[in-house]
Amino acid sequence: MIIRAYLRASTKEQDANRAREQLKAFALSHDAKITTFYVENESGTTVGRPELQRLISEAQGGEVLLCEAVDRLSRHEHDDWKRLRAQIDGAGLRIVAADMPMTWAALKPIEGDPMMAWMQSAMTNMLLDVMAAFARKDYERRRHVQTQGIEKAKAAGMYLGKAPNKILHQKIRDMLGGPYSVRKIAHLLGCSPSTVMNVKRMVDKGAIGQA
Repeated sequence: MIIRAYLRASTKEQDANRAREQLKAFALSHDAKITTFYVENESGTTVGRPELQRLISEAQGGEVLLCEAVDRLSRHEHDDWKRLRAQIDGAGLRIVAADMPMTWAALKPIEGDPMMAWMQSAMTNMLLDVMAAFARKDYERRRHVQTQGIEKAKAAGMYLGKAPNKILHQKIRDMLGGPYSVRKIAHLLGCSPSTVMNVKRMVDKGAIGQA
């Protein structure tokens, strides 16, 4: 059985590989072995995540898409989740979430009464949809709480904004003035062109020194 494991973290500062050993142990506990890992740092709300799309494009019918939890796979709004599910289903992938025992049946060969297998698949798909909705709801709740906290801090004159990534900014400064364009620097460092431009503006204004 081919098992393709998907690992995701939301930001560059988080470790997307955190759950790798956990998923290996989970697969072994089901007498299975992960064939390939797909790892990326992207928001679960982002449509068209490169590694997830690569996983889907490389998959064959009957293979397994393994994730730690549904919220690692998606924090999409309803319509985006439906489109992602259509892609996954179209590739013939079966989703297994390590924290959802009902999905574990996909790790075993389909046997017995075909009608029972169909019913189990239908119930599993319904549960996946419910958990995807919960994942989105949790994302919206977190955003709401974060916004409230920022507004409260602003009102108290205590909001300093998001702390800059000092290591990333130093790397950008080191590459500015060299042979690379803004877009090339962004590509090489895995950040957005706007981040590179912001650092460049600060260097040009003399707000920060260039190494």
